[in-house]
Amino acid sequence: MRPSRPVVAALVATVAAAAAVAARALWFEPRRTVVRRRTLRLPRWPAELDGVTVALVGDIHAGAAHVDVKRVARLARTIARRGPDLVLMAGDLVDPAGVGGEPVAPEPVARALAAAGAPRVAVIGNHDRDFDGPRVAAALRDAGFAVLEDEPEPLTLRGRRAWVAGLADATTERPDPAAALAGVPDGEPLLVLTHNPDAFALVPARAALTMAGHTHGGQVAVPRLRARVIPSRFGERYARGHIVEGGRHLVVTSGVGTSRWPIRLLASPEVLLLRLRPARR
Repeated sequence: MRPSRPVVAALVATVAAAAAVAARALWFEPRRTVVRRRTLRLPRWPAELDGVTVALVGDIHAGAAHVDVKRVARLARTIARRGPDLVLMAGDLVDPAGVGGEPVAPEPVARALAAAGAPRVAVIGNHDRDFDGPRVAAALRDAGFAVLEDEPEPLTLRGRRAWVAGLADATTERPDPAAALAGVPDGEPLLVLTHNPDAFALVPARAALTMAGHTHGGQVAVPRLRARVIPSRFGERYARGHIVEGGRHLVVTSGVGTSRWPIRLLASPEVLLLRLRPARR
């Protein structure tokens, strides 16, 4: 017995829908980058730095599918056109093991990203360590990044001194906030950058904002499924976006590239432009 026309139509519609989702997840979404602007009101951010803009980019995974040096160069130009006051790179510049990719050297990737603007600060991610952590760090430093691991860096933003403290990656290391904040005077503006947001639990309240990547927003952000694949011991708690806990602020970017499987669905690659403002009195 042949299937009825309604049954055939339903099958065709199902196959077409599946093909559309596959095309989006395997090609269209991983290859686009969304620039998302957010304004954050921070209790420990000074009025003198009201409106400072931070470009947060992470998890580029150059060498994995969909991300080559040319795409990184386009990404850097996109950031530069927005004119941020500070560029922060939250780790995983390169990826030696992505399915469907082709490993690339970190030096040309770092040089391409340097066009995003200055000053610029970076931390190292777990995939960078898998490739060659010291080499990735050296490539970033040669490209003009301050590369931090449990240490602070003073910056001048709009004529005032501020600090970025870089925490070691909680996936592969043991972050040491005491060392990272050593030498930062109490009361001075302080931002914390780390790769894995699990380190947020260690950040003291004196930091105005902690920024991280690593999670990719789950990469496939389907409810229930995402909770099983997010690489965090806290599950979806720090999946992506702006999180406030006990008056402390965290922002997690879903990043640019892909890890392991070259797919993204409902978790588009992104660059965050964060406009920092003091909290309303």
